[in-house]
This record gives sequence, C-alpha cells and structure tokens, in this order.
Amino acid sequence: MEKRSAIVIGATGLTGSHLVKWLCESEAYIAVHVIARKALSYEHPKLDVLVKDFDTIEENDLEVAHDFFCCLGTTIKTAGSKEAFEKVDLTYPVQLACMAKNKGVSHFLVISAMGANPNSTVYYNRVKGEMEKQLIDLKLKKLSIFRPSLLTGDRKEFRLGERIGESLMQIVNPLLFGPLKKYRSIESQQVAFAMMQKAIFGNNKPVSIYQSDEIAAVKAILPKEEKPIPREQLFNWEKREGVFVEEDLITEVVDKPLKNEE
Repeated sequence: MEKRSAIVIGATGLTGSHLVKWLCESEAYIAVHVIARKALSYEHPKLDVLVKDFDTIEENDLEVAHDFFCCLGTTIKTAGSKEAFEKVDLTYPVQLACMAKNKGVSHFLVISAMGANPNSTVYYNRVKGEMEKQLIDLKLKKLSIFRPSLLTGDRKEFRLGERIGESLMQIVNPLLFGPLKKYRSIESQQVAFAMMQKAIFGNNKPVSIYQSDEIAAVKAILPKEEKPIPREQLFNWEKREGVFVEEDLITEVVDKPLKNEE
C-alpha cells in the first residue's frame, strides 16, 4: 500500500479531533499536517501542527500531501453572525480547496450536512449547498463530500439545541429504517473513520457524495491474507513450478557452463 500524507483543518472540532487520531494511528499515513488556531492537546510522532489564524493562511502554509481533510463547521450562535458563519462554513473551505488544487493535492474531502442544497429555503442547508456547488465548480482532481445527519459525541462546547437533539434521536433512531435510515444521528468518530477509509480505499470518481447512512455503513477494510503454500506443493519440484518466480532465473544461470577465461 502506498504511504500517504494528509492535511487536516478543523482538527480541534468534534470530528476533526477524531480524524487526526485515526490518521496518526493508521499504517497508511506517514505524515499528518494540521493547521489550527490553537495548539492541540494530542501529540504523535507523525503529527506536526501549524498554529495560525485562518484569515492569514497562504498557499505556502500547505504541505504537499495526498489528502486534504476539511472538517470546519460552526453555528450562527457560536460564530456570532451570519457573515461569520458563512466565513467558516463557506469561504474558508472554498479558499482552502483552491490552495490545495494549486499545491497539487490529489483529494479534497469535506464535511457538509444532510439536506445541503443551494436552493434550500433553510439558511443552514443553503450555505452548505453553496459550499458544495462552489467546490464542484473548482473541478478538483478528486472531491469527496460527506453529508452526515446530526453529529453526536463529546463536544468541548455546550450546545443546548444539539444536546436536546441527541437525546431525542436516541429514542427515534430505532424507528428509522429503510429509506429513513439516513436520518439517524451518527457518531462523529464514525464520520472521521469513514473519511479516512474513503481517502484510502474510495472510488476514482472526480466527485463523490456520501449520505449519512452510507457513512455509517463504512467498515474497516482488512488486507487480504496470503494463503500458505501447501507442504506437498512446497517440497514437490514439479508442483512448485510457477510458485517462485525467481526459480527459473536461478536454474538458467546454474545450467549454463562456465566460460573458460584462459
């Protein structure tokens, strides 16, 4: 498997913090670069962190990497205004995607939201939809969009509305099946894991959109185990033909008579 490197922004958030740990602990990644507004409490030999205000990020701040994970997201209440919200959930992701494209990053992966639609009457969904539209219009080498339902997990900041929503979804989730399964709440850790798995084992489509139920269904892809060569085949020279590629080469050299150097 090719060894990879990654860039993560939004690493201090609910999903991003899990993602950084998944990437660092994965054998597929040899380097994980994070751009954050503040230092991380998590440390790992593969991890390096650039502390910088997002308004001042430049293309030169981006390392050359295979995958760029954008886990930015906030609420209007936390941001303080619609303008501040749009900067985090729309402006930053698009600007970073432009930089990543210019830097030669192969794959841009971003968290959006269920119901994202640039024509939605719901403001939040409309902003997320506009972000998706602008990213698709950039014609990135490869773009993966993740649309989770309500994210659950241990948040560093208290959000009353989301806390109430989590409690309600614990009751409602078992009732949602079939086409309604995608509306179930989803653990932020699972979203992070799915992003990593799709980066490593995903398809080759230029644009992929993963709904919440698809994200929840992502499981670990284990490497195929090599079947041991049966003992009777191993010690039977006729049956060993073709098992070891180098055997023919060795035979060819040994069978040739040595040249007389005199």
